[in-house]
Amino acid sequence: MKKIITGLMAGVLALSAAPAAMAADALTLQLKWVTQAQFAGYLVAEAKGFYDEEDLDITILPGGPNIAPEQVIAGGGADIIVTWMAAGMAARESGVPLVNIAQPFKRSGLMMICPTETGITSEADFPGHTLGVWFFGNEYPFFAWMNKIGLATDGSEGGVTVLQQSFDIQPMIQGQADCISVMTYNEYGQALDAGYGPDNLTIFNYTEMGNDLLEDGLYVMEDTLSDPAKVDAYTRFVRASMKGWAYALENPDEAAEIVVEMDETGAAEFDHQRYMVEEVSKLVDAEDPALDMATYDRTVQALLDQEIITATPEGAYTTAVTDGL
Repeated sequence: MKKIITGLMAGVLALSAAPAAMAADALTLQLKWVTQAQFAGYLVAEAKGFYDEEDLDITILPGGPNIAPEQVIAGGGADIIVTWMAAGMAARESGVPLVNIAQPFKRSGLMMICPTETGITSEADFPGHTLGVWFFGNEYPFFAWMNKIGLATDGSEGGVTVLQQSFDIQPMIQGQADCISVMTYNEYGQALDAGYGPDNLTIFNYTEMGNDLLEDGLYVMEDTLSDPAKVDAYTRFVRASMKGWAYALENPDEAAEIVVEMDETGAAEFDHQRYMVEEVSKLVDAEDPALDMATYDRTVQALLDQEIITATPEGAYTTAVTDGL
């Protein structure tokens, strides 16, 4: 079984990936985050040989707190990246011409949770409180939400104070923030394990509030789409990946085992990965990787309203790949 590439070896192979990627069937995928079930479809596709069936040689690079997929692909270290649309659009406007080729995640898994002892039961209670937010491209949905409800985020009177949050629930446990950001499939599970839940939390679900921005889409560099061989390879990649997603969601125990096995850091634990597969299944449509235009338009408008981007993007998505499935 092939392994995903980690650590020093990842850097070496990333540098050598550019010439390899010239081959029509060799592709490098850069994940948005560390090896975990958030990416089960790709890991399962690799482990079960679905990419081999499509005559593809896939290298999967794990992400991490110091890895920006947009920078990796801009530097030639990947052919395809998994990233959130807000980050992709911001990168595109800053000169990295990313194009969305598929959108397996249809719904957002982002939430903000506040222990009930903070007294926060609605958005109206936010002023004067400290809210934990992830950065490095993950902050855009939060700022779009605050802009929508008219709250300043600079700590001024009547607004909120923003804490750059670590990627866990410690800021809430340690009282550094009154509310923290969580993903339904990851940190919320940690909160449940720590004794928190709907009975002692106020939960703001971005999707339920209509503030969801598209997450975990597949993006490539625009110039590569002029090469029919590359588009064909992308199409086979998406087809195999969606087969991986379907298998993972139908076989969550096996998918979790695969994730644990492919995480060479040893950090992934079966129970949490099994929970993650279950939660991710609520966000992914394994049968339809096409971009939903209504959600796309809402995402773009939110980014314009918050001035994360300054102009409506042109050519930021293509249906050439999903139409070819």
